This record gives sequence, C-alpha cells and structure tokens, in this order.
Amino acid sequence: MTSFGFHASHEQIDPGTLLRNVQKAESVGFDAAMCSDHIAPWSARQGESGFAWSWLGAAMQATSLSFGVVNAPGQRYHPAIIAQAAATLESMYPGRFWVALGSGEAANEHITGGGWPRKSIRNARLRECVDIIRALHRGEEVSHDGLVTVDRARLWTLPETPPPLIAVAVSTETVAWAAEWADGAATINQPIDDLRAWVDAYRSAGGRGELALQVHLSYAETDAEALAIAHDQWRANVFGPPLAWDIDSVEGFDEAAAYVKPEDMAASVVISADPDEHVRRLEEFASLGFDRIYLHHVGKEQDRFIDVFGERVLPRLRGL
Repeated sequence: MTSFGFHASHEQIDPGTLLRNVQKAESVGFDAAMCSDHIAPWSARQGESGFAWSWLGAAMQATSLSFGVVNAPGQRYHPAIIAQAAATLESMYPGRFWVALGSGEAANEHITGGGWPRKSIRNARLRECVDIIRALHRGEEVSHDGLVTVDRARLWTLPETPPPLIAVAVSTETVAWAAEWADGAATINQPIDDLRAWVDAYRSAGGRGELALQVHLSYAETDAEALAIAHDQWRANVFGPPLAWDIDSVEGFDEAAAYVKPEDMAASVVISADPDEHVRRLEEFASLGFDRIYLHHVGKEQDRFIDVFGERVLPRLRGL
C-alpha cells in the first residue's frame, strides 16, 4: 500500500511556518514527511534556507509522523557528523527517521572551497561515506584515509536499530549502482516511462527496501494561477543533470531560468486546479511500485494545498 507524505521545502518557507505546515499536514491525513537540506535556495525568489537538522528535531517532537531528509555527505558535511545526527534522531524517535544519501550539488557544496569533483569521484566519495556511516552506526571506531578522512571516530549514543540509508538518484545508471549498498531508493517525478525504467533498474540490480518518489506539483483555484506559481517558484529547478549538479550559485540558476517559459513547467511539475487530475497522476505514479510518495506543492503558501488535498485527494488515494 502506498503512503502519501508532505514535503517540507526549506528553500521556500521559513522554519517556523514550515513547522506549522507539517503539523497541519498531519492533522488532515498526510502519512509522513520529508525535507530538503540546503545551504542556499535554488532561486532568489524562493528566499529561504533553514538548517534542516535543527528543524527535524522540532518537527519530530511536534508531530508523530515519520521523517526523512535528503543529504550529501563528504564535502559540506563530514560523514561522522551525519552518522551522529541520524543516530540521535533515531534514538529519540525510534522507527521514524530515514536519510537519503546522494552525491550533492555544487550550489550547496562549493562553500567549503574545496572544488567540485567530477561525478565519478563524487559517487566514489559517497560510497566511502556510506561505509563510514554504517560502521559508526554499528558502534565501531572508524579511521579512514581516502576521498574523506576519519580519525578514530566513534558514536557513543546509538539507537537500537540504525536508521535506513536510502539512495537518492535521478538516472537509471546511478540507481542501479546504488542497489548494492542502499536500504531503499528515492527519486523525483519524471516522465512515466523514465520512472518505470528507474524502478526496473533498481530492482533488476538487486535493490532492496522501499521506493520513494517526491512529486513536485502546483495547485491553485485556477490553472492559470497554478501555472504562475510553478513558473515563479520552480523554474530554476527544471534543469536536469549536469546543470542541476554543476551550477554553483543562486545567481547562476536565476540567470539560466530567465529563459524558461511557463509552458516549459509541465515537464517537471504537475500543474492543475483540478483535484481529480492530481488524483489521477498520483495513482499513475503509485502504480509503478512506489511505496511512499511525497507531495511538494511548489508555492510558498501551503495552507490551501494542505486543506484541499486533505479533503479531496488523500481520501481517494487510500489503499492504493
């Protein structure tokens, strides 16, 4: 059965408002939540970027939902810090936390001043980080010399069961590569045939665990308003790899997005004023085999979306 969660976008909404949003989402029937983890937004129009790990502690205390976060260890974050943060949240809220690990984007990682490695090196670095985090979660003392360096790290506060380490991947190549180490896999909405190939690539490579999908959508009272919201807030997010990985500033994304037209948005955002259309599209995504689908209304104002989806969308998706 597919569960439907709320995506909390730190790039767009200040942490206090986002906390109230996720509480409201739980009250209307969302099953779970997840959040982004950025140092900067994608666009100056989005205008926020709260620290995800501080917020997660508050959000998990304020709700009973399970939570996940998308994270890139190895550059901005040392893997031992992520291991400790994840272990602490899982210790406080057993069975309610997961972390999705990816190779990152330059827009977030460049702040260390260490340069931006090519994709193959970023994947190798991520693989080292996964092994380091798992060893720390087993209670081992870890020293490591490679693309990351660890000197005698040990975690003294551990949960009974380590939190799942999920692979976040867009391409079939990356998700197949991750199948060897991941406890599950997550991606963003893409054309149906591409998502079907993504699921097949992970499972064919022996991938275990649950599959999660983050769906970017825009809902408003009219299609024109929904399109205007999507174009204003999310046009800097329509670029696939390698642009999405390699542009290293808000200004760079906004400059590239200056050439994105409103009609270009439908390829990456589900845009409709009709709740029935959102139900249809979400049913289609669920039919591909996704266990958890997280809904991200790409507007900064979330109340109307939460109310309408709680009343007219989520009840029709129960039991898929």
